[in-house]
Amino acid sequence: MGSPALKKAREKMVDAGVDPVAIDTFAHYFRLLEHGETGLVPESAIDPVDVPSLAGAEVDDEVAAEAIRHTVVIKLNGGLGTSMGMSRAKSLLCVRKGLSFLDIIARQVLHLREQHDATLPLIFMNSFRTSADTMAALGRYDGLAIDGLPLEFLQNKVPKLLAKDLKPVSWPADPDLEWCPPGHGDLYTAMRGTGLIDLLLERGFRHVFVSNSDNLGAVPDPRVAGWFASSGAPFAIEAVRRTASDRKGGHFARRRSDGRLVLRESAQVPPADQGALADLERHRYMSTNNLWFDLAAMKSALDQRQGILGLPLIRNVKTVDPADSSSPEVIQVETAMGAAIEVFDGSVLIEVGRDRFVPVKTTNDLLVLRSDVYDIGTDFVLDQVSAELPFIDLDGEHYKLVGDFDRHFPEGAPSLAKATSLRIEGDVTFGKGVQVIGDVELDVRGADRIAAGTVLQSDE
Repeated sequence: MGSPALKKAREKMVDAGVDPVAIDTFAHYFRLLEHGETGLVPESAIDPVDVPSLAGAEVDDEVAAEAIRHTVVIKLNGGLGTSMGMSRAKSLLCVRKGLSFLDIIARQVLHLREQHDATLPLIFMNSFRTSADTMAALGRYDGLAIDGLPLEFLQNKVPKLLAKDLKPVSWPADPDLEWCPPGHGDLYTAMRGTGLIDLLLERGFRHVFVSNSDNLGAVPDPRVAGWFASSGAPFAIEAVRRTASDRKGGHFARRRSDGRLVLRESAQVPPADQGALADLERHRYMSTNNLWFDLAAMKSALDQRQGILGLPLIRNVKTVDPADSSSPEVIQVETAMGAAIEVFDGSVLIEVGRDRFVPVKTTNDLLVLRSDVYDIGTDFVLDQVSAELPFIDLDGEHYKLVGDFDRHFPEGAPSLAKATSLRIEGDVTFGKGVQVIGDVELDVRGADRIAAGTVLQSDE
């Protein structure tokens, strides 16, 4: 059974009805914590990698069509968008012409089904916080659910552990805060625990495409499906080149001890190696969190490991109430789904264009997505119409939360198609039809309003 602290954590999970597979997986990581495992990956243990490009790959049209007919789409949809002030599923946020992330995802899949005569099931991995809102929103799409297959399965939850003794934290003021999701690496645990892997195999599906619901560039493209099927690989991740804005993010590398590909998240980088993390010439590629895996290979790996894939531990230290820095310090036990790349012999990477990586993590990203930088065609795929993506830096005091953000753009986003950058310091509200050209920086004291039809451009 293990230590008294682990026993308490197990009991708490059993009482909450957590799946036994998830409890055993949590116990595995708990024991690693007890033995001092940090999950850190030092620079001395890895080498940089080169990644082939999808642009140079030859994919037969028939192979692509056959591959997409045997593919299942899973969207990670457990986030609430709390960093932007939201309290419901982030994917319900309106992003384009009255359409939410969920609307666009559903329409992308429905279009692909018709175009390629493919079943292409769409399944959401929701959290206990996002399930009800998500399923209610999807109810308007007749035919989206496939007979005999679920439209959702739930991500597991695990107790937050007191940093001082690893006992599950108690927080009567808000008991929900005693729990946390175990990272998106829980995907495999949840798929096994719910029986979804076996069900999909029984229905004749071979491949799974997984991506975040807030990345509208992550379309289940037949060409990528064909490339993956032709590769014969058990597991693959779409990679993109890192840019200056990605210096603090994770990256791919090759482990020196066994030559396997690894995904090193920023939380796994020792303090002494932060300089190497920021070196864009050394570590050039990062994950889009768009991944592909072979269902039979995943089932075999999980069966051989008694349901515990053994992904690297991520030890995430926070406070039990994220909004209260004085609340007790806790450890959140997490894993990353992309880390499964090191589990499979023969895993591969493929470089894709940034058009397949359009995440919305902040209102800076949201402004670009709502602007004329992108257009949406009849296939509901984002088309970048501007020559380059503008850099946006909005004053956090006035624009960080979605409610505040919307109040500052009551008539919609300004035109950014000809913008290089937009930086705002202060409280600025935009009228209708404002256009930003080149590099524009606004620095105001007090509240200001940009009149409708104004053209903003640098003086240089």
